[in-house]
Amino acid sequence: MKNKIWLGLLAGSLCLAAQANERLFTYTYEPETLPKGGWEFEQWLTLRAGRDKAVGQENYNEWEIRESVEYGVTDNYTAELYVNTKSENYRDVTTSPASDYSKFSFDGISIENRYMVWNPADHKVGLTLYLEPSFSGVEAEVEEKIIIGQRFGQWKWAVNLTHATEWDDHFGSTEGELEGSFGLARFLNKNWAVGLELRDHSEIPDYKEFENTAIYLGPVVSYRNETWWATLTVMPQIYGANFIGNPDHNPHLELEGHERWNVRLVFGFGF
Repeated sequence: MKNKIWLGLLAGSLCLAAQANERLFTYTYEPETLPKGGWEFEQWLTLRAGRDKAVGQENYNEWEIRESVEYGVTDNYTAELYVNTKSENYRDVTTSPASDYSKFSFDGISIENRYMVWNPADHKVGLTLYLEPSFSGVEAEVEEKIIIGQRFGQWKWAVNLTHATEWDDHFGSTEGELEGSFGLARFLNKNWAVGLELRDHSEIPDYKEFENTAIYLGPVVSYRNETWWATLTVMPQIYGANFIGNPDHNPHLELEGHERWNVRLVFGFGF
């Protein structure tokens, strides 16, 4: 009984002592990295909802779930291990009668590497380089980012330029992706910050030609305290285009490879 009491007190002390390395955005990385020896756990929940009935995916929604452990290898280099799963659901209206599709799957592991070249505390702008390979057994991806950002008083901004290569269908097909994202946030007090995120994502099958592009814009809100933090972004698609025909029959949005809504919640705590 005494051992249980001591373990409970020790766990409580560790939680109180933990310092969170909070994020102000969920789609846009900031240049800061964990200090050497620092540990953090993060939970990611992403909802991608709303595709077009014309492409056979009515009431579409996909939940992407990621758990990660992050470690500060040095003051400038942070490594993070992710375990990825997803749940995809929609009504397939291409069959007669229409049928419901639902699938939960393991989506592999990812190893994120971030190296801070310029610390924003010492330079006019912070610069970090990012590399993340992922592997699921039947698919793989390599993602690279250039991350810049800075804080001015109660304001903070960040820009990410991203390229990724995916190998799908048991490595039988290749697709390139280009993405640009921007985040701007204002601290309201020591706990809360609010802002906006802007994201443009494009797909290039086999690196032959651009298939589509989709632009998202929406609010982000962040909360932090001494032990944990949480950030939520809600981004509707404000413009999209498919450059290879118009399969979704929508002149202003891209609802074949993208969704009407992207929503992401990330929370974490240090230990």
